[in-house]
Amino acid sequence: MLDPRDAERLPGSLDPALRDEVAHTTARAVVHRARASEDPQVVDRLVRLVEREGLDVVAGLWSDAAPTSLPGALWRLYVLREWVRRDPRTVTLRYRLGVDAAPVHEAVAGVPRPPSPDDVRTLADEVLSGVYAGDLAVALERAASFCRILATGAAFDADAREVADPHGADRMTRGAADLERTAEEMEHAAASWRAGVLD
Repeated sequence: MLDPRDAERLPGSLDPALRDEVAHTTARAVVHRARASEDPQVVDRLVRLVEREGLDVVAGLWSDAAPTSLPGALWRLYVLREWVRRDPRTVTLRYRLGVDAAPVHEAVAGVPRPPSPDDVRTLADEVLSGVYAGDLAVALERAASFCRILATGAAFDADAREVADPHGADRMTRGAADLERTAEEMEHAAASWRAGVLD
């Protein structure tokens, strides 16, 4: 065990207030500078931020931010894109399972029918591009609708697996609930952006 005096001298995590300030400052700087530059190369670099810097770096900046804040919304968009990038087949399957039960969300998400893994990857890239070079509220609403369709698909998938794999079905049901909550958070963030209060 370390002596308490030695432990106090070890560098620790940032103070929560400072961490929150860093999250908001970096999110504002990234979004506003990219939107001001209108440079497609800057937008492309930001869309691919996780591929270049790693999810841990982005998580260190924004994962603890409030869900309906600018850094919190960015974090959720990057996590969604990373899931689509790493597992496009599962995402496509869930989308196909859920899309018929969510026609309004299908129109907002804007994924071709029937979707392919490339189509869902394209959507994830378009959503993040919209944050930096389009209407940020629309980008968040597209992502929210996409999440709602995926949540519906995950719930249907869970129902189908209930007998054969109850633990897997339970995990999928919890995942569907998480996606629904994420969709709600993105919709609130979109409304806040439109009201000029998303920070």
